[in-house]
Amino acid sequence: MPPAMSEDGSAPALGGPPALPECIKDPEIPKTGWERIRELFQPNEQGSYPEEVQNVAKGALTGLMLGWVYGGIPAARLSKERFIQQSQADVYCHRVEAVRAAHNAALRGFIRYGWRWGWRVAAFATIFNSVSTGLSVYRDEVVLSHYAAAGGVTGGLFRIHLGLRGLLGGSLIGALLGVPAGALISGLQALSGENVREKKQRERRHLYHHKLEEWDARLQITDEVLQEMGAAGIESAETHVEKIDELLQLPRNPESEAEEG
Repeated sequence: MPPAMSEDGSAPALGGPPALPECIKDPEIPKTGWERIRELFQPNEQGSYPEEVQNVAKGALTGLMLGWVYGGIPAARLSKERFIQQSQADVYCHRVEAVRAAHNAALRGFIRYGWRWGWRVAAFATIFNSVSTGLSVYRDEVVLSHYAAAGGVTGGLFRIHLGLRGLLGGSLIGALLGVPAGALISGLQALSGENVREKKQRERRHLYHHKLEEWDARLQITDEVLQEMGAAGIESAETHVEKIDELLQLPRNPESEAEEG
């Protein structure tokens, strides 16, 4: 690969490695765990965040939708039945009006109780995925103990209002539930042939080699342009010299000679 220019436009020292631009970073994963954690909150060149952060956001949205449906559908049915029982003595002008009122009661129940379940499930999924992802990124490996720890932390936080006994009980139940959840997630990742960490390392190396090829192509184009400009300058200088020689070889004007005489 041709030698690259440094940031200030000067050529690198002879015998030293060529300087690469800042956009071409080291393909290796950062060495320390805190560096990998900080990398999660740094967007790439396209402005998008790493896949781990996107998975946490997708898990929160999925939990919100599932919790809303799980709590909203039974609440809508119960609200509709309760409204019908409580409105036996009410008089409506038309049957459509009565049906519309019952549907409105079911909709209110769906929104009210669905939201109560939805945000709880979303918070549970967010905390669980955040802790498991943080441990996996920090230790640069994916094991079941990370999911067990994430389940314990999440269960303890949701039962901390019950005191120390609730904290310990919630942590124990959460850890027990985190093991099968982690096994399911790991199994789904194993079906694809690689986990999230292996996939990220492969993508980083692929992007690194792609940027190196692009940088090499740009340097080659720059060299070709410089060579063409140099050749054009030499041809232009030779043309000017030939024209000057032709002008000097032309006969002098007789009138100018008479004036000089």
